[in-house]
Amino acid sequence: MKLLVDMNLSPRWIEFLNTHGLEAVHWSDVGAANASDSELMRFAAEHSYTVLTYDLDFSSILAVTHGNKPSVVQLRLDNLSMSLAGPVVVSAIEQMHDQLETGALLTVDLYRTRVRLLPLPPVEKNP
Repeated sequence: MKLLVDMNLSPRWIEFLNTHGLEAVHWSDVGAANASDSELMRFAAEHSYTVLTYDLDFSSILAVTHGNKPSVVQLRLDNLSMSLAGPVVVSAIEQMHDQLETGALLTVDLYRTRVRLLPLPPVEKNP
């Protein structure tokens, strides 16, 4: 699996993920630092990456566009240290590999993971 690590996460994630058998690249190495989230998503979809982010905007983009790709791994961790968060993230990605390959939004925190298959259902509006 190929991961595209968002600007809001340290480039140190790349070495950690690669060491654990996941191919990863940081957005700063392939795109402009001031690029929009939509541009990053478009790049990820075109190059078959799964996005790893701490940003909630990516799930909103998936919901609005009803997109099937790219998959997004959304971290909801208070502590993003490699020693604490790293093993949790790698385990969640490995556990949900098949769903991420076909299109999913994976939310990861210390105590649970939640996966939603893409496309996300439309948000119902109140009358």
